[in-house]
Amino acid sequence: MSNDRVMLLIDADNVSVDVMEQTVKLLVEQHGALHLRRAYCTAESAVKHQAVFKRLGVKPMVNLATGKNSTDIALAVDAIDLVLAERPDVVAIASSDSDFAPLVSRLREKGCVVRGFGQEGKTGDETQEVYDDYTVLAHRKAAGTAAAKTARPARKTAAKTAAAKTAPAKTPAAKAPAKKTTTRRKAAAVAAAPAPEPARPPLPEKARQILACLPELERGETLELRVVSVRLREAGLLSRSGSSTKLLSPFDGLFELLPAGQPNHVRLRPVA
Repeated sequence: MSNDRVMLLIDADNVSVDVMEQTVKLLVEQHGALHLRRAYCTAESAVKHQAVFKRLGVKPMVNLATGKNSTDIALAVDAIDLVLAERPDVVAIASSDSDFAPLVSRLREKGCVVRGFGQEGKTGDETQEVYDDYTVLAHRKAAGTAAAKTARPARKTAAKTAAAKTAPAKTPAAKAPAKKTTTRRKAAAVAAAPAPEPARPPLPEKARQILACLPELERGETLELRVVSVRLREAGLLSRSGSSTKLLSPFDGLFELLPAGQPNHVRLRPVA
């Protein structure tokens, strides 16, 4: 348990309530206390999440939105004022947004250790590399919802099975004599055979080296960029401060970055 004075600033319009709860719990476990807790959000979010904010001891900072990044700007301005007034040792920012990079650098210049917390599926490599350390948290309640959806067909199947057990047995019909359809079956098999996949054109040496580190892509899988970054650094293809998206971008015809605008996953484009 440390004696650090810790400040948490939450971009509540960017991360889920579940991620906020996990962040508060982790910081208290790691530092023993969380001295200042604020969440920046719209008036609608403040009303919607007021019970959660009250339970977590988080003070909502309502922002009357005047533009796309107005909440982010409010958080950044408040962060500088609070650091000068409260002198925290650690500043934690809960957001998956990469726009806070200048703020993180400025807080570090003020002597703070800056920790980041973001939501899985929304956080790119560029966001994570700015902080002194960064934790990606899964939105667990989404998984619970998916489990609930997959459970419903199972109950229907069970009901059908029970009905089948109680239904009277049917007398099997007499089998008709088999016809000679060998020729037709062979013709159908030839027609159904898949066409050979188009071959991918020869790749540059750099692209081949990248693919050698990421065999899952050639199997049609999608990889997180943070996993890609680790692999490429281990292979010496990416520097410690390098960006995996910048390394992959010149090969746009081969690698597809998802989602567009703020990618956090990559897959191979299909061969035309």
